Parts: sequence; structure tokens; C-alpha cells
Amino acid sequence: MEQNIRNFAIVAHIDHGKSTLADRFLEITKTVSKEKIINQFLDQNPISRERGITIKLAPVRMNYEYNGVNYILNLIDTPGHVDFSYEVSRTLACCEGVILLVDATQGIQAQTVAHFNAAKKQNLVIIPVINKIDMPNAQSKIVAKAMCNIFGFNEEEILYISAKTGENTGIVLKKVVEKIPAPTGNKNLSLRALVFDAVYDEHRGVIAFVRIVDGNIKHREKIKLIQEETLTQGTEVGYFSPFLSPSAELKTGEIGYIITGVKDIHECRVGDTITNSEFPSLAKRSGAGKIQNSKFEKVEPLPGYEPPKPMVFFGVYPKNPDDFVRLKEGLSRLTLKDASLTFSEDYSSFLGSGFRVGFLGLLHAEIIKERLKREEKVEPLLTIPQVLYKKNPDGSMLEPYISLLIYSPVDFIGNIMSLCQRRKGKLINTLYHDTYAVLEYELPYSMFIRGLSSELKSASSGFASVDYEFIGFRSANLINLEIIINDHPIDVLSEYVYKDEVIYKAREKTEKLKELLPRQQFRQIIQGVIDGKIIAREEIPPFRKDVVAKLSGGDRTRKDKLLKKQKKGKRRLENYSKVNLPQEALLSFLEK
Repeated sequence: MEQNIRNFAIVAHIDHGKSTLADRFLEITKTVSKEKIINQFLDQNPISRERGITIKLAPVRMNYEYNGVNYILNLIDTPGHVDFSYEVSRTLACCEGVILLVDATQGIQAQTVAHFNAAKKQNLVIIPVINKIDMPNAQSKIVAKAMCNIFGFNEEEILYISAKTGENTGIVLKKVVEKIPAPTGNKNLSLRALVFDAVYDEHRGVIAFVRIVDGNIKHREKIKLIQEETLTQGTEVGYFSPFLSPSAELKTGEIGYIITGVKDIHECRVGDTITNSEFPSLAKRSGAGKIQNSKFEKVEPLPGYEPPKPMVFFGVYPKNPDDFVRLKEGLSRLTLKDASLTFSEDYSSFLGSGFRVGFLGLLHAEIIKERLKREEKVEPLLTIPQVLYKKNPDGSMLEPYISLLIYSPVDFIGNIMSLCQRRKGKLINTLYHDTYAVLEYELPYSMFIRGLSSELKSASSGFASVDYEFIGFRSANLINLEIIINDHPIDVLSEYVYKDEVIYKAREKTEKLKELLPRQQFRQIIQGVIDGKIIAREEIPPFRKDVVAKLSGGDRTRKDKLLKKQKKGKRRLENYSKVNLPQEALLSFLEK
């Protein structure tokens, strides 16, 4: 049976047509009837549909007849955004091949290169496909030439399709059967199933999406999640049609799901291995099927496991303080569905009780914010994004670094290099291909999340695309910049900054706050402070009442007495009045 299975994924840059091509495959194989199919059928998340991007991988099993033989095609539609690259890497570990999709109007982009390299690293068969050939501005031959130059394809192996109209999409499925090999594995060994995704169901617990590498698993069989050492009983197994379809068992080489019965998604991580080795354990068999050694042996977990690590952190507070409990419950529910989301309680002297929440990236944060608004009916306020710094025993700081891949037309290379140099980037490699170039930089992740992506778009007139990968922690000359208003520290505006930029950053923040804060009856002094030393200062003068207006003539001392009394009152207000940082002003500051 394994010989008739093909496991493959569609990988591409954002908006190059992955989900649309998946729709055509569903139609051709009659997995979903043409009357029922809608655009982005596999993207069931409404936010994903609205944005037009895949934010969650989606597997589907299709039956396909080719040359009189019935094949099982297991397709995994992958996310295109860099925030979810770990999901893509685990998906590729489940496959023997990929369709590398490139937009005929946009050409090769940064994530096209990243996905190609990831597929080559895992020795997968790659089928090159150029999409959107029906578009008036399509440059199919130019894009094909670039794919040959950059990736080493032969021009005759590149397929030209329109996923929108369905032109030539059937040819792609035929190539999948012809070129992608059947899965390998040993059906006589104990179960080893790779978890490439997991979702939480309120009634049935965690549902693990798996690739059966060795052995098999049957309905209601006892299982073990190796990394978390969780023992449980699977209540159901099956495959995706594309919805959950129960079956008696999942066999070697198949892709399907296991309803684990586990109630905490953090016990079923992406990349983990599921086994039934202890019930019974591994038994070695000869080619004839005879047991050579009945002694049970421990099953080795599949390689490459690592829990997803939050890369960026926000303070998340309810705009309405009465919504704190609802926000906490909402985050708790979302962490059940999203194992990469982490949170802990936090407190701000200005915003009150809230949470420190870890995300995979900025898009991930945006999606969670939107889900809180829609699903939990909570309006959250996110503070300045922060990366995870490490502090050495000697007090020195370490910060996360990324390898940044930039793909851009050569006309904008000068602008991009200047920008990356200002952002503390170190140029590692440059490759030129006709009218395009690929730049590889190493730079602090904090620079990327502080608007570098949008600045690159501006510097390249919107043509540059980026992909990045975390490469570790490196020493950094950082210092804590505090913002203080009338001797009251504003904790949500304080952050670590580079020592050589601290004066500029302090001035920038104090000047912005001067513009945004409303005037009061008392003077407001805004200061940027490091280690107790004031390095930037702005002042908002108070409203001033003309206390001598009622006087008409008389001795000068009468005016001086009134002015002195007013001055004394202002000082008392400065000392005893609470600094008012309106949420509107704070929100404007954070958005800028």
C-alpha cells in the first residue's frame, strides 16, 4: 500500500497562489465537489480568509487515479509567512516532495529561496511550478530563467499553470505521482509518528496531526508522547478528507490524526514523537517475519524536535480595566489552541493589571490581538514590542540575532545596504542574478521588529521581500532607558536601548510625549534617564490664569503677592497631583 502513497506540500512566498492551487486539486480529485468548494477552502480561519494568506497549515487526503492505478495523495498546504517557518520545517519532514510555486508576475521572492533551501536540506524532490500565467503582466519566461539560474532547474522541467482558471493544474498532479517517491518506513517496527501540528477540541482534547514513519496505530490504542513523557489512550485515529474522517488504523507512510485525550496542548508539541512501544515494545523481525529477538527495546524519538520559542514579547492590557478577568480567560483559551503562545501576569503602574505575552513574531501578535477582539470580546492594548534579552552573571547583556535574507531588484541594493548598515546589520553574502540580488545579513532581532521590514519596502519601492532565521544570542552594549514624568517612572515606556543610540532615543521619546500629553494645571517635566542621570528633558507649561487681571492700579506689591501665591499653588500641584497619562496618548505613542 505504501507504494501508492504520495506525501507532498505546496511551498511558496505569500500570495503566490498556494491555497488556490490546493482548491483546484480538491476539484480534480473530486475530494470536494465543485458546487461546495469556495476560495481558500482549506483556510477555515476567517482571519486567514480576510487577509488572503495562510496562517495555519492544512492537510488533506485525496484519492487520484493515474494510468489505471489508485493513489493516495496527502497534501499539506503550508503557511507562507516567516513567523510560521517552524511549522513549514516540520511539514517538510513529513513529505517526500514539494511543489515550489512562483508567481509569474512577482518572480522569486525571499521566502521562495528559503523554502527551496529547506526542501533541499531534507533531500526532497522539488517540482518547480510557475503560477498566474493568465495575468496580463505575467513574465513567465523571465521567471523561468531566474529559477534555472538560482535553483539549477532545467527549463523543460518547469510547469506553467494558472491555479485560478485551472489551466494545466492536472499536469501538476501527474508529476506528483511520477516524480515524488513513495514513503519509506518499516511496518514491522513499533509506532513512530511525527507530530507536525496539533489543535485543541473542547470535548475531545488535543488532536495531533501525524505522519506515521514506522509501525501502525489502531483505534483506542495506548500511546506515549516521548518528549513530554505523557502516557494516554488514543480515542480515535483517522485521516483528513479534508475534515476528520475516522478509520480503523493508520499505517506506515500515511498522514492522519490521533485524538490523544490529552487536555493540555503543551503536552503535545509540534515535532514530538508518538509511540506505542511500551504496549508492546519494539520487536526485531527477520525478512520472513520471524521474531529474532523478543527483548523489548526503547524507541528512539524522531530527530529534529525543538519546542517553538516565542521571539517577541508584548505587554497586553485590557483597555477597560474591568475586562482583566475576561482577557485572562481569553488568553488561557487561546494557549490551549496555540502551543507557541505563552503568557504570564504583569502589572503596570499606569495601565494596571495585564500580561506579558510571547509570540512567534509580529504577524502572530496581530492575529492573536484580532482573535481576542472577535472571539473573546476584549479590546486589548499592546505595549512596545520587546525581544528576549539574557543577562550574564557579570551584568553584561545578550540579545537574539537573526540571519536575514533580502531579495530585491538590483536598482535598490544601495538603499537597502545603507538601511541595514544603520540598523547594525553585517553583510554576509551577496548573490546577483540578472536584475535581482539576494543579500544575506546578520543583525539584532530587535532591529527587525522595530520597523525594518516596512523600511525595506520603502527603500525598494515595495519590491523587496524578506525571510529570517534565529541564529542565537550575542553580546550587546545595552542600557535601560527610563521615561519619567514629574518623578513618576512610566514603566510601559521604559526599554533597553543601545548605548550609542540612547541620547537620540531619549530625545525622540520625550519630544513625542510633549506633543501627545494634554496640558494640566501644573507643569509637566518629561525626562529620559539612564542610571539616575538625566539625558533628555522636555517641559509642558501649565495652564496659566491671569490672577492680576482684576487689579486696576495700586501698589506693585499687591500684584507680586498674588503672583507669588499662584506660583506656590503650582508647586504644590506638581508635588501632589497624580501624573495623568491618558490611554489615547499612550496608544498614539505606541502606534507611532
